[in-house]
Amino acid sequence: MIGFAAPWLLLALPALPLLWWLLRVTPPQPRRQSFPSPLLLRALPLAEETPARTPWWVLLLRLLAAALIILGLARPVLGPGGASGGGGTLLLVLDDGWAAGPDWPLRLAIAQAELERAGREGRGAALLATAPSEGAQPPRVIGPMPAADLAPRLAALRPRPWAPDRAAALAALEAWARAEPGPFQALYLSDALAHGAPEAAAALMERLAAGGGLTLARAEERPVRLLLPPRAEGDRLHLALRQSPVEQAGEAPVIARGQDGRALARAVFRPAPGATEAETVLDLPTEIRNRVFRLDLAEEPGAGGVVLLDERFRRRPVGLLPGAEEAADAPLIGELFYLDRALSPFAELRRGTVEQLLARPLSVLILADRPIAPGPELEALARFVERGGMLVRFAGARLAEQPDPLLPVQLRAERQLGGALSWEQPQRLAPFPEGSPFAGLPVPAEISVERQVLAEPSARLAERIWARLADGTPLVTAETRGAGRIVLFHVTANAEWSDLPLSGLFVSMLRRLVALSAGVAGGEGEGALAPLETLDGFGRLGPPPPGAQPLPATGEAAISPRHPPGWYGTPGAEGFRRALNLGAALPAPSLHPPPPAGTAQRAIATIPPERDLGPWLLAAALLLLALDLLASLRLRGLLGAARAAAVLLALGAALPAAAQEGQHALVTRLAYVITGDAQTDETMRAGLLGLSDFVNRRTAANLAEPVGVVPGRDDLSFFPLLYFTVRPEAQPLEPAAIAALNAFMRHGGIILFDTRDEGSGEGFAPGARAALRRVTQGLAIPPLMPVPEDHVLRRAFYLLGELPGRFAGGTVWVSREQDRANDSVSPVVIGGHDWAGAWAVDGRGQNLHAAVPGGARQRTLAYRFGANLVMYALTGNYKGDQVHVPAILERLGN
Repeated sequence: MIGFAAPWLLLALPALPLLWWLLRVTPPQPRRQSFPSPLLLRALPLAEETPARTPWWVLLLRLLAAALIILGLARPVLGPGGASGGGGTLLLVLDDGWAAGPDWPLRLAIAQAELERAGREGRGAALLATAPSEGAQPPRVIGPMPAADLAPRLAALRPRPWAPDRAAALAALEAWARAEPGPFQALYLSDALAHGAPEAAAALMERLAAGGGLTLARAEERPVRLLLPPRAEGDRLHLALRQSPVEQAGEAPVIARGQDGRALARAVFRPAPGATEAETVLDLPTEIRNRVFRLDLAEEPGAGGVVLLDERFRRRPVGLLPGAEEAADAPLIGELFYLDRALSPFAELRRGTVEQLLARPLSVLILADRPIAPGPELEALARFVERGGMLVRFAGARLAEQPDPLLPVQLRAERQLGGALSWEQPQRLAPFPEGSPFAGLPVPAEISVERQVLAEPSARLAERIWARLADGTPLVTAETRGAGRIVLFHVTANAEWSDLPLSGLFVSMLRRLVALSAGVAGGEGEGALAPLETLDGFGRLGPPPPGAQPLPATGEAAISPRHPPGWYGTPGAEGFRRALNLGAALPAPSLHPPPPAGTAQRAIATIPPERDLGPWLLAAALLLLALDLLASLRLRGLLGAARAAAVLLALGAALPAAAQEGQHALVTRLAYVITGDAQTDETMRAGLLGLSDFVNRRTAANLAEPVGVVPGRDDLSFFPLLYFTVRPEAQPLEPAAIAALNAFMRHGGIILFDTRDEGSGEGFAPGARAALRRVTQGLAIPPLMPVPEDHVLRRAFYLLGELPGRFAGGTVWVSREQDRANDSVSPVVIGGHDWAGAWAVDGRGQNLHAAVPGGARQRTLAYRFGANLVMYALTGNYKGDQVHVPAILERLGN
């Protein structure tokens, strides 16, 4: 399908017959004649000359060139053809829910191209986004209005981190159709999912088709993936993935990140062809696992590819100390037997002395019937509690006889039920009181307590009770001391005094205590959780939207504008946080029903962008005019046939040679070292292309399109800067390449080595640092140091405090000041921030990769670092030149 951006220029086409009349004659070709003497000229008769007609093929050549110029100036546009043709209103319908995030730039570009086409055709346009807005308003149709007026509204549209509401979208469409009667042509950019309501999806497509024509564009060739919250089991996190079915097998890498965005580990899902689920395992040491803040599906920028990990997914270290080491682990009767089996699936258990246990960070320390003697041990345990630790005590005969100060209540006596002198029967457990960390846990009726230690009555005893027996006596008491807590079970840790250790309730109570040690409680059962940070449609954390409401105390809610995925809890560094994840609240992705008969269908990834044919037509016109010039010279006798053929051959041979040998000498351009991996090389090309465009717009530099080079084969002297991505499998360079790179650096060139594994990208490219050592072996690289605060690279154009790329937080290295030559300019810059990934853009100027963890601000800083690097390569230490400072200051003083 071809349209014209300036169709009024086509009015010049009827003037071609006039041009035919003007060009159909040409002055006659001069005739050469030899004369014996100038005197004979007097006798020659004067004959009237008549013009000769222009050869038809020359005239046709000129007319064709004129027609191409007219068509080229009219800017014909070759497009894929979106919505069905016709004169009705163009209705753009976009699924802007969570599933649209990964390919949102492509969806938006297709919609914008269709809107521009409607503007050229003079048609009105309307827009319907199917997801509710951030303020929880239902979908509505915007328009109809001129396409130029609708374009800003379309550009401002962003994906939402919740599912579309197609039933509400259908209601909005019906209301709009009643208010705006008449046919309309619809282009529906669907996410291809049913979202649990296939009937609503089918009804919406049927109504769109009934309006006058429907074109359905969807992304069935790409699976829509949803990352689920992991399952903790021992030392492992079991990760699960759901996706829409696709025929091809593929891989889905997932990256575990810390709170600062640093990559801590990486795992890979490998779903089978046609599979809708996949699993993998993340096996990490406890210290690293407890630092995992979020899981991200690599290259899937969307809320469905993010899982936030709160304290429920942490594996906390727990220390165990028995009253006596002998028989502490004896089956069924040992003091630590039941504790070990209850805690080992979700906590890291440690054994040793008090000094050994407290020498490392510890969340919970459990003492099973172990009195604490006054002295260093008592003081060390008191400091542990004061600094935020949780001390859990279990009663027993030893503790009943020797109580100590590290108890939440004073003990008075040991109570035995059901014995020979019993005055009572064994007691059952009462329901847990409100405000207790155990509130909500079901109490089995079969648990009985036959013996316990009693608490001394006091005015504050009631507020320290977390669990009671049926007769009201305390079973579990607790007290806050400093930043920590002391918790006492008034029964033993084995089954000697009660049936509690034999029940599943015992495991649940211990799990809540371990979670409480990490700051989880204070929240559960104590009120609603306010929204702190929420995810947007691209999976980025930010301020909650205006319509966000507090989460119920249970921490469970349906994902919606009222409860977007993200962090909820109490504000402050020490506040409680609960993660609400998208994957835990959505059904498995399934495809929506097929569209109605007669619907035109396209795959989003196969819709090509519009192409402007104007430059190609103008270039063809210039070529025809050049041929016309040669023909005219030949017809006038100024150029022989042999010479004309020679000129054509010379031009044909010289132009490619000049393009190959001299194209780099005529302009300034950046270059990258070809690695042989297509994806890596394309990322470098797109990155330097995006950087060149940024530099051209923000500075006085004028950079041409970057090119790839092979050191040792291509001449590097034309380029000021080489970008060298070091892949983990990179091998040592050839001698010719080493010589070429050394000569390049010696004559003032700068090489940027990028390992893509620093800062928040740590673990993204394992083995890249070893590859860097292999690649640089033999290169004349001087001693290095981190970029100092006053280095010219930080102030060549922008003032920068950090030098991030796609990743942030690592170290960037340059040559030491005293070791640099070439006007003290560093010949190398080494880092691992994947700057090319941050700069990379596609053909529409959209960024290809997410910048983590800083998002848009980090990408801006990455572009600014690139501009500084280019200025540094072009001007050297110009900004660091201090020679003229005294003269400048003196001039300013005068």
